[in-house]
Amino acid sequence: MDGKSIYTSLKIENIVASGSVAEAMDIEYLSNVLDGCVLNKKKFPGAIYHMKKPEIALLLFSSGKIVMTGISNKEEFKEGLTTIISQLNKCGVKTIESPNVVISNMVCSYDSGTFINLNKVMLTLSHESVEYEPEQFPGLVYRMTDPKVVALLFSSGKYILTGAKNLDDVKLSIDYLTSKLGQI
Repeated sequence: MDGKSIYTSLKIENIVASGSVAEAMDIEYLSNVLDGCVLNKKKFPGAIYHMKKPEIALLLFSSGKIVMTGISNKEEFKEGLTTIISQLNKCGVKTIESPNVVISNMVCSYDSGTFINLNKVMLTLSHESVEYEPEQFPGLVYRMTDPKVVALLFSSGKYILTGAKNLDDVKLSIDYLTSKLGQI
């Protein structure tokens, strides 16, 4: 290693967070007072809210639960959560004192900079953990158990990593894959 971090090309593409912010919410009312909030109960049971700053999409449910997506880092997650709590309070929603909203999924991209022979990987790695059908999809799907992350591997050396709940798990996955692929 030349002193450079192997994680230089690692990029968070999307973070999804979910949890409870209130015991209940009148999503019909919220769809009328929050700019960018739409409710169509025939199509979906929640309200879809496009927050402007930070630019995050949220699903609001009458149960008081929310799902946040389009987040690019932890700071944006915290800012988005603070903003939605503030907006809900301004709209008269009594939010819970300690909202239980946590990151439930991260999608990251990574470039190993090395060609990957996917046919060789398919034949070498545990068959229960690998799916590769190049006629249907050009990437190999590799399901890791610890950390519980799914990696899409492409012959170009690029990875898409999904299912992690934090950046440490993403980095562990990259370390694991680097080691495994280095043995092939």
